Amino acid sequence: QAQLVESGGGLVQPGGSLRLSCAASTRFFSMYAMNWYRQAPGKQRELVATITSGGITKYADSVKGRFAISRDNVNNAVYLQMNSLQPEDTAVYYCNAVWARNDYWGQGTQVTVSS
Repeated sequence: QAQLVESGGGLVQPGGSLRLSCAASTRFFSMYAMNWYRQAPGKQRELVATITSGGITKYADSVKGRFAISRDNVNNAVYLQMNSLQPEDTAVYYCNAVWARNDYWGQGTQVTVSS
């Protein structure tokens, strides 16, 4: 079983940056594909970024060129660097770990982009 704890959310002005972190408690972290999702009020949860166990990254079109996902298999962590933030990026951001039949979620961290 894995536990995921997100951190790094907060209030930022448009055009600003935030770095989200997700700490995972599992011996098999390197085997997991790691995802960042977000859910804005009244909207469905959407996949923002993925990094596979092999380090391949994928992004939603809405964040390409602005967000960057990375992972640290030594410290069992995944990160989401978010630049050029816009009000439409406001959402609760969730960390997700997937491997075989294992699928774990963090509790989420709020990101608010507002002037």
